[in-house]
Amino acid sequence: MTEESENLLLKDQIAIVTGANRGIGKAVCEKFMEHGAQVIACVRTVCPSLQEWAEPRGVLHQVELDLRDDDVIKQAVKSVRSLSSKPDILVNCAGIASGGLFQMASMQEMRSVFDVNFFGLIAFSQGVSRLMARQKSGAIVNISSATASYIASGTLSYGAGKAALERATQSMAMELGAMGIRVNAVAPGVTQTDMADLMDEQALSEMVNRSALKKVAQPEDIANAALFLASGLSTHLTGQILHVDGGLF
Repeated sequence: MTEESENLLLKDQIAIVTGANRGIGKAVCEKFMEHGAQVIACVRTVCPSLQEWAEPRGVLHQVELDLRDDDVIKQAVKSVRSLSSKPDILVNCAGIASGGLFQMASMQEMRSVFDVNFFGLIAFSQGVSRLMARQKSGAIVNISSATASYIASGTLSYGAGKAALERATQSMAMELGAMGIRVNAVAPGVTQTDMADLMDEQALSEMVNRSALKKVAQPEDIANAALFLASGLSTHLTGQILHVDGGLF
């Protein structure tokens, strides 16, 4: 075994990544392939450019996944199973952003946020966790947000959805622990992604200015945290929320 292979934290592991075609999800794919994982990238629509991007980096398969559609979620789980009956890792990065003040919030928009960022994510995780349970091992990493615990104007629906996800992360950890499956979450602060551009600008600026480091995170910062939680470096960690927010207190 070479020194390089010894340093690969995810060598020969199968990692499923949702929201894999941009932002944090794409950074997670890159980081995991860099550490030897084969990636199953879950995307709304199969993207040839993503395949071209991945080719020199490692092994990546694409699966179509729309978290708003129960039937598509079930089919995605079947597609994952056909690629690997024993996935090792699931990183839930897929989500939609929404910003706006409470009195102006649309109920339809709020339901859409919860359908994708919470209900759809839970449904897909249920299916994948059943595959992991067969081998009595696995790691699930949910990408949450600092807005789950940091209250700022304009973050009602997005923050509430992420708060629900953090609560679900701990419930999942409690119930799946006996099956050898660890479940943790990463809660990023403001991160340089397309999604951040859709959030309330004032709320994001307030979060950056209130943080100890006073700077915006890069997707790779979040990918590094996901790597830690997915790898053997954190075998006794479960039910934890890892804040990567530049110091929001």
